[in-house]
Amino acid sequence: MASGLLRASAVMAAGTVLSRLLGFAKAVLLVAAIGQTSISADAFANGNMLPNTVYVILMGGMLNAVLVPQIVKAATASDGGLGYINKVMTFVIITLTAITTLAMVSAPVLVWLFQLSWSTEQLTLSLAFAYWCIPQIIFYGIYTVMGEVLNARSVFGPYTWAPVLNNLISIAGILAFMVMFGADPDGLRGVTDWNALSIAVLGGSATLGVVAQALILFVSWRKAGITYRPDFVWRGIGLGQTAKIAGWSLATIVITTLAGIVTGNVVGTATGEGPSTIALQNAWLILMLPHSVLAVTLATAYFTRLSESWRDGRVADFRSDFSSSLRQISLVMVLASVLIFTGAPFLSRLMQLSASAELIDPFALVLQVYVFALAPFSFLFVVQRSFYALSDTRTPFFFTIVQVLVLVALSVAGLAVVGPEHIGAWVAGAYAVSTAFQVLLAIWLLRRRIGSVDGRRILRSLATFALAAIPALAVGLWVAHVSRQMAPALGVGEALVASLVLVAACSALYLLSLAGLRSPELREVVGVLRRRFGRSN
Repeated sequence: MASGLLRASAVMAAGTVLSRLLGFAKAVLLVAAIGQTSISADAFANGNMLPNTVYVILMGGMLNAVLVPQIVKAATASDGGLGYINKVMTFVIITLTAITTLAMVSAPVLVWLFQLSWSTEQLTLSLAFAYWCIPQIIFYGIYTVMGEVLNARSVFGPYTWAPVLNNLISIAGILAFMVMFGADPDGLRGVTDWNALSIAVLGGSATLGVVAQALILFVSWRKAGITYRPDFVWRGIGLGQTAKIAGWSLATIVITTLAGIVTGNVVGTATGEGPSTIALQNAWLILMLPHSVLAVTLATAYFTRLSESWRDGRVADFRSDFSSSLRQISLVMVLASVLIFTGAPFLSRLMQLSASAELIDPFALVLQVYVFALAPFSFLFVVQRSFYALSDTRTPFFFTIVQVLVLVALSVAGLAVVGPEHIGAWVAGAYAVSTAFQVLLAIWLLRRRIGSVDGRRILRSLATFALAAIPALAVGLWVAHVSRQMAPALGVGEALVASLVLVAACSALYLLSLAGLRSPELREVVGVLRRRFGRSN
């Protein structure tokens, strides 16, 4: 049993890593195809963002908070939950089809709402992309339900590997676009240079990837002995519990999205003049690489234990696991922050392979500012789920409101403080500040709830990590400076070599410093990662 779980963990971890790497490769190719500081690229990013936003607001919260847990429970029934699964799948398909239809009808308003300052031509182009991308809503829902059903059957691999197919299809679509219509790394293609075919190739391939990601799971369903038959009798699938359990989660998602509308409009004022919509999306993609692979991996090892500890009244164990997870995540996120901050110019070049040299530094600045949100965001990931382990979705709603108010206020203030060329970096900084404030408030509220969060030990560990990061940061900045002196134009080859040297030097110094400071978390992190990636000895 233990070896099977270890193998399953290794399969999931490998799928996650490969999917994230391919996602990065897809983003790099997209920048090569349509640019990053580009009116056309921002139009595509806005149109392709809509299905994710609509799905998360209207359906994602309910699936995760109510339907998915019910699927896991139903799997223990005599029929293996097949009857329940058919009801849920039918309900999801019908509901999301209705939502998708409504989104298609409302697309002109939705596109305009996210970018009030854009010209009619740019909004029209973004709307055209949205029409191709909105059908993704249905298939995101199908993918979520099918994947969770497989997880409930202890078939873990397909759910994490299906996005690999999505990325491969999207990459193929971008390559086909470049062959047919040419590359545009500097973003010089105007909104009037697009036609129906070019829009269809780029937007359609993005949607085709999501469709394939969902439908490929039917193969795994059949192998797992699951046969889908439509069932329109929906009584008993947990809809009555949705308002009670998922209400606060949905409210949290809604206010976060409202903040996204405001910040999206602020960032949109920079389109064509500086890092804007797609640039911030790409910067966030880079930040999510260490978070998804390392922070989520470490935190996942503790989530079940947190829930079980609270359920059984073992508050001391709950505090211990919370402290351990937060300290371990802090260790890896401090290192990741140092690497991204010092390597930002190289990452900027690798993201923009063929772009002109003057586009490198603006995106690097966005990355360097945004990276201050990485550790707070990962901390928040642990704190929020600690509240969920307490069956408390109400408190996260309130500390999210505070974060949203700070973020919106700081973002709007940026319009009067900086010019369009720096508004992207300003909003990135606003997000970092507001998230840090949110984490402090959330930890304080958690402390009030459970009495103690092992704060002194957490602070001591954070001080140790910060001390260990100093030599790594100094060496990273030195490597970056010397590299830029030797290759001012910073070609792709120089950026790749410098990145490898920087990662090796900074990581070695950081880990050696932690070992010299006798950090207990270093040994704990190594142990968790070895178990998670399937190494039992």
